[in-house]
Amino acid sequence: MHIVIMGCGRVGSALARTLEKQGHSVAVVDQDPTAFRRLGAGFNGRRVTGVGFDQDTLKEAGIEEAGAFAAVSSGDNSNIIAARVARENFGVEHVAARIYDPRRAEVYQRLGIPTVATVRWTADQMLRRLLPSGAEPLWQDPSGSIQLAEVAFDPSWIGHRFTDLEGAAGVRIAFVTRLGEGLLPTPQMVVQEGDLVHVTLHRADLAAVEAVFTRGPQEGEH
Repeated sequence: MHIVIMGCGRVGSALARTLEKQGHSVAVVDQDPTAFRRLGAGFNGRRVTGVGFDQDTLKEAGIEEAGAFAAVSSGDNSNIIAARVARENFGVEHVAARIYDPRRAEVYQRLGIPTVATVRWTADQMLRRLLPSGAEPLWQDPSGSIQLAEVAFDPSWIGHRFTDLEGAAGVRIAFVTRLGEGLLPTPQMVVQEGDLVHVTLHRADLAAVEAVFTRGPQEGEH
């Protein structure tokens, strides 16, 4: 996948190097050409000097063939504007914006832009929003047999009840993160876009559960 990153600070440069190591092609956009020094001599991706929400700059970075876009500059407004341009003008499927003010997270989420607040930023969180597939173990008991994992789901589950998801996969959903808030699913609660689903399961069942979540509902699972 080709991925465009706006912002070449500590976060953006670390994200760019990680994604390139995973085999993705990466372009980094920053207004300050000296910022690209953080990428190091071993970085083979594109370095584009310019404003990250300018359409010509984004085109130079390859936004038209990008599968994901990360806005991780030092400005909340710049990040959300760039994220919306990537989503709305260029149709990039996976878009995420870093923010400094966690109170803005709900507003951004309602615009359809997954956000990561600075105070709880980790590379894994941003990667999960750019490459939302598979399962990420978050905790396990001392024996290693029981895990709490965040499991990505196919968009076709949106609108289905969480009980349908539990029944299809044979697992218990521990909680759901929605708009930055943890929720305990009720029998009537349905899956919404942007939900992060956290599941308790036996470690040996992780691959099978992941397969059910990512294949989407089958006939009769509604």
